[in-house]
Amino acid sequence: MRLLELIDDADAAGVTLHDADKAADLHITGLSADSREVRAGFVFAAFPGAKMDRRQFISDAAARGASAILVPRGTDVSGATLGNAVVIEDDNPRRRFSLMAAKFYGRQMGTIAAVTGTNGKSSTVNFCRQIWQSMDHAAASLGTIGVEAAGGKIAGIKRPGLLTTPDPVVLHSEIAELEAAGVTHLAFEASSIGLDQHRLDGVAVTAAAFTNLTRDHLDYHGTMDTYFAAKARLFGEVLDAKGVAVICMDTPYSQKLRAICDARKIRVIEVGHAAKDIKITAQKPLPHGQYLDLLVMGQRYTLELPLVGDFQAMNALTALGLVLAAAPDDTALQIQGVHALERLQSVRGRLEYAASLKNGAAIYVDYAHTPDGLETMLKAVRPHTAKKLHVVFGCGGDRDRGKRPMMGEIAARLADVAIVTDDNPRTEDAAFIRGEVMQGCPQATEIAGRRDAIRRAVAGLGAGDLLVIAGKGHEQGQIVGTEVLPFDDVGEAKAAAAAIDA
Repeated sequence: MRLLELIDDADAAGVTLHDADKAADLHITGLSADSREVRAGFVFAAFPGAKMDRRQFISDAAARGASAILVPRGTDVSGATLGNAVVIEDDNPRRRFSLMAAKFYGRQMGTIAAVTGTNGKSSTVNFCRQIWQSMDHAAASLGTIGVEAAGGKIAGIKRPGLLTTPDPVVLHSEIAELEAAGVTHLAFEASSIGLDQHRLDGVAVTAAAFTNLTRDHLDYHGTMDTYFAAKARLFGEVLDAKGVAVICMDTPYSQKLRAICDARKIRVIEVGHAAKDIKITAQKPLPHGQYLDLLVMGQRYTLELPLVGDFQAMNALTALGLVLAAAPDDTALQIQGVHALERLQSVRGRLEYAASLKNGAAIYVDYAHTPDGLETMLKAVRPHTAKKLHVVFGCGGDRDRGKRPMMGEIAARLADVAIVTDDNPRTEDAAFIRGEVMQGCPQATEIAGRRDAIRRAVAGLGAGDLLVIAGKGHEQGQIVGTEVLPFDDVGEAKAAAAAIDA
């Protein structure tokens, strides 16, 4: 594709192309923000990042054959060796890079749903995919857990986890590859950092959902206001003007998002206990699920949802809202969608049932790694717990330290038995992290080593007890220092349970 085609859009006023005569004949063969991946004919995106300034690698990218270098406006490139590369200055180079990636890969499916929120993104996009598949759509989900696609006439596709919202080149190449494979419906996770860094710009989002907003990523955003503003970009800027927003109304931030959508005249589907469109009117916990009475667009439904926890019900109903966004007033679509809820399967590492003991004690694994996530999860499983509620958890290293004692206090308040152990300590001292968590729950048991903590927790389960191993969910490794060591909470839970019942 010619370089001039990549930057020819309605927003091109923010671009300055140096050496335009040379640029007129340039054909672009790829894009990258990593100079080590640059090949002949590539565009190299050289802008400051959180950990490094890619502008220091301009000469390296040019030496590898880059045809164009994208930089922030005002960048002095006089000290770099540009070779034959032309320079593109842009007021917002991150957004420009995403728009270029969208044009370069070109192909997008007609239905694309994006889900943002602190918790519930992975479950919601997976549930959305499952509902679409039940309607025989060729559907895919993309995010933290990975890429999964099936339905219609396409063969199953599974790939391991990505960043919650990947680099624009990876994101658009995945979208194009899935569309080429026959996928017609996509649901993907939209992280606050991805939104703030304009990674989603250029994606033709037809429906967008908001789950909740609680403390997380303040090491990046600084304040809750800036954190919310990043999330709000999905509704204020990224979502198509003719799209539909699905908002969980059981959160203080929902009205702010509703106002943003109203200002753009975007239709909103409300979800929640006090919602207008998809409303829970009654629910009753079951050992491995729950009964729900719903009011969906004025129609009453009763069903058994095979998922535990109120928040999982909310995630499932948010997914239903995204499916109904295609035709909110279509009664036949509503009936299909509601019945599909009864066949949903739990998502890897999201209140995933792992094992049971012969005495009836149940073990679940959940990704809850924030204060609100832990509190919401523990409150959700309490009604499903006949006797004592146990929790094993920790906090990650090199992340927001402020949430550590908060999570300790939540565990002490809401669980009958709490064990503090290691999560992903990364480059911090694991004992120091545990100590900060223990400040909030001094009566908890501290156990170094996640495997030992899980085994001791399982061994301590009595008849009718329930244990949740929280924090890592679907992850298949534990980050210690700079190494990723193989570790799977579900596998560890199964092994510990088997050893007890042997």
